Amino acid sequence: MDKNQATGLILFAAVILVYSIFFASEPELPIVETATTTQTDPVTSSTAIEEIATETASINDSLFNEAKLAQYGVLAAMTYGEEEEIVLENDLIQVKISSKGASVKEVILKEYKSWDMAPLDLLSEQSSKMNFIIDSKTGPINLNDLYFTGTIESAVNEEGIKTQTLQLSAATESGQLIHRFSLEDGSYEVKKSFEIDRYAGVFTGNSIAYTWEDQIKTQESNLAESRRQSRLNYYTASGSFDNLGASDDSEEETLEESVKWLSFSQRFFSAAIIADSTFQNVKISQSTPEDSAIVRTMSASLNIPLVDGKAGYTYYFGPDKYKVLKQVTPGFEDNVDMGYFFVSWVNKYIIVNLFAFLENFFSNYGVIIIIIVFLIKLALFPLTYKSYIGMAKMRVIKPEIDELKEKYGDDASKMQQEQMKLFSQLGVSPISGCLPLLLQMPFLFAMFFFFPNAIELRQESFLWAADLSTYDTFIKLPFTIPFYGAHVSLFTLLMTVSQIVYTHFNNQLTTATGPMKNLGYIMPVMFMFILNSYPAGLSFYYFVSNMVTFGQQALIKLFVDDSKIRAKVEESKVKNVNKKKSKFQQKLEDAMKAADANKKK
Repeated sequence: MDKNQATGLILFAAVILVYSIFFASEPELPIVETATTTQTDPVTSSTAIEEIATETASINDSLFNEAKLAQYGVLAAMTYGEEEEIVLENDLIQVKISSKGASVKEVILKEYKSWDMAPLDLLSEQSSKMNFIIDSKTGPINLNDLYFTGTIESAVNEEGIKTQTLQLSAATESGQLIHRFSLEDGSYEVKKSFEIDRYAGVFTGNSIAYTWEDQIKTQESNLAESRRQSRLNYYTASGSFDNLGASDDSEEETLEESVKWLSFSQRFFSAAIIADSTFQNVKISQSTPEDSAIVRTMSASLNIPLVDGKAGYTYYFGPDKYKVLKQVTPGFEDNVDMGYFFVSWVNKYIIVNLFAFLENFFSNYGVIIIIIVFLIKLALFPLTYKSYIGMAKMRVIKPEIDELKEKYGDDASKMQQEQMKLFSQLGVSPISGCLPLLLQMPFLFAMFFFFPNAIELRQESFLWAADLSTYDTFIKLPFTIPFYGAHVSLFTLLMTVSQIVYTHFNNQLTTATGPMKNLGYIMPVMFMFILNSYPAGLSFYYFVSNMVTFGQQALIKLFVDDSKIRAKVEESKVKNVNKKKSKFQQKLEDAMKAADANKKK
């Protein structure tokens, strides 16, 4: 230990010695006392907690009230209440309306069932969301946040039609807000009006900002066909119908023109909103979710005009039945796809009315399809007869045509010129057999659009087909064939076989050779792949149509003798010996000669 350490220890010992002599107190014996436990009065404690909680809640309510007053102004009192469900219904639909926001919560179509035979709820609280927002001096107000009180009244008009009217109102000292819903018996339309009574200076906007998002629920067993047929349709103020396509990709569009109505249309049903005047600032979108329980997700945002504090529009919740939709509003029937303009007239003016007429006498839709085939074929029989005679004429003059081929086979232009001369001399037209068939084509193609959209066939059975609106699964395959599917449709097979038989029979009546002759056998096989997943009603129609056409031609063949046709051709040949060429024939012949000369140059 060095000198410094020793000095430090001596000083530290001296300090302790001085403190113990002059500052330390006498030792005290501990006093033993009886321990007393203090117990808090539970009543006093509970009361104190309640007072604290009440004071805290009062502070929170005060802050909450201030926030609501700042957001809703004089309407703040309307944000308190209890939600109730009120039902409007008739013989066709049931509509549940919430007293909170006066919004539609659920729509059930009474006449129909979903694919699994459950009640068909077109809308539900989980799938459909609607919002109504109005600008005010305190900012945008969502009417869905307000509570209303409802009353229902019923009235019968002079025609004996009953109408239910639901009035939902919410009032303060400054005025009241009123929603009215009305539903007639036998109607799928729910008329809606909104009115602002007084509230001077409170609302600053001249329209309601309306948004609607709907996850369209799967109502059919064939999800792929449902998605293919689902559209977000709209009809502009200028009378133009359009829609977002059926692409699986997300689509959205801002419409430049005001709109008369919007429709979330799936394969057989639609939910739509129809303006009393027009909707402005319309934005629409749609997408396809991965969830197989949802067909598509569709949404729309638009402005509903407020005129003197009032707005009106109509909902349509119902089937896509052409004759029903046509009564709703102009252009609304376009929710049913009747095909392109050159075939749609067949469906709109003939098939729809024919179906409606036959429904009065027959309940089996397979029988109705058979009768429709016979009626159409009977009406078109003159064209079928002319087509057969035209092909028969070409068949009986085949020896003359073969001679021309041997003589001018190497010169196509000369061959065509000589053929035209021959046809003119014999009084035969090469298109006489084809033109009647072309005139029948609109009826053939019209059915391609009618049957996939005919709600009349939905869940209607016939023979082995449980539902004529979708494919008939005669055999379920344990694997999937590309472009064909995992099932075998017997109606499609019958249609294919009948078409091949008809083609073979037809080839005996024509002079077709080479690729054109073989094409008649290839097309039925191609259509077998296409139609295998289409409605059974469509394949059945084509099958019956083929059989009737085959029978008609077999019947004509019994009464039309080729020798008689040949005799008529010879008569025409004698008559036309000195016949002058028509202007058309001369121009056609000159054009062919010019083309031949250019080719040689």
